[in-house]
Amino acid sequence: MVDVQYVTLVETVLQYFFVVLFAPLFAGILASFKSKVESKKGPSIFQPYYDLFKLLRKETLLPEGSGLLFKYIPYVAFGVYSLISIIIPVLIPQPIYFTASADFLGGAILFSTAAFMKMAAAMNSNSNFSALGTSRAISFNFLSEGTLITVFFAVSLITATNNPYVTNHFLVANPLQNVSLDHIFATLAFLMLFLYETGKLPLESSGLQELGMIEEGLNYEYSGKLLAINKWGSYIKQYLLGSVLLNVFLLPWGLFSTYPLFFLDVPVMILKWLLLIFIVIAIETTLAKLRLFRILDYLATAFTFSILFLIFSEVIV
Repeated sequence: MVDVQYVTLVETVLQYFFVVLFAPLFAGILASFKSKVESKKGPSIFQPYYDLFKLLRKETLLPEGSGLLFKYIPYVAFGVYSLISIIIPVLIPQPIYFTASADFLGGAILFSTAAFMKMAAAMNSNSNFSALGTSRAISFNFLSEGTLITVFFAVSLITATNNPYVTNHFLVANPLQNVSLDHIFATLAFLMLFLYETGKLPLESSGLQELGMIEEGLNYEYSGKLLAINKWGSYIKQYLLGSVLLNVFLLPWGLFSTYPLFFLDVPVMILKWLLLIFIVIAIETTLAKLRLFRILDYLATAFTFSILFLIFSEVIV
């Protein structure tokens, strides 16, 4: 008989290191496949790892006049994303160590906290370019964070609990709930939020810099190790949001929680992510980029979907 505490420890370690180590890979697969669709040679799927290793070896230069927030917040934000990675079901569909630290709303607040800290650090750089990116992020984030919290709040009403694992098990056991109108509204809202938070077209192109920089604006003055930590944290954030979209909204099935079958969750999540990457590429390559001022309309639509989900969950149903 395998000790339960030992199994939980293995599950926790497996989930954490899978998130941290594989998050750049999914970003690389997305960038590489998108280039192939656009008939370009494109980078290797391991390019994010090359970039991180290169930046970690480079010297870190601090802008003149920057403060302690600019220097230390990247590590704190990385720690917040690391904490989220062992709280929500992003690999193992069974509660692990630290799961009791937060629920759906706690996870949403942690995401918002990390975003706030990154904006505060960018402002602390004393750079006009970073201030421009921060002002844009603040202008849009009040709707994106409202959507995130509203969606998680509405989802928790389905099972009368904020526990994401209970919600996942409920959706697995009740397949018809996944095609209900309220769940469809929630899925659309979270998909739109995922596209915004990860800087995907038709919202933002990092190559446009001052014309479309939101996330890029927050990293504008970073270099060396600090830039590597920020980029790595962004990869983890993308994986966390994408995995919640997959495991709670789109495809809650297919994950194992018993020993030793939970090791199969690794290839299952890779397959799920390949499907999500296909969806994202289809959206990015078929829709034109939105003008910057239209992002508010886009996020307002996502927020409306989340409110409709709440209405259908409680008022109509």
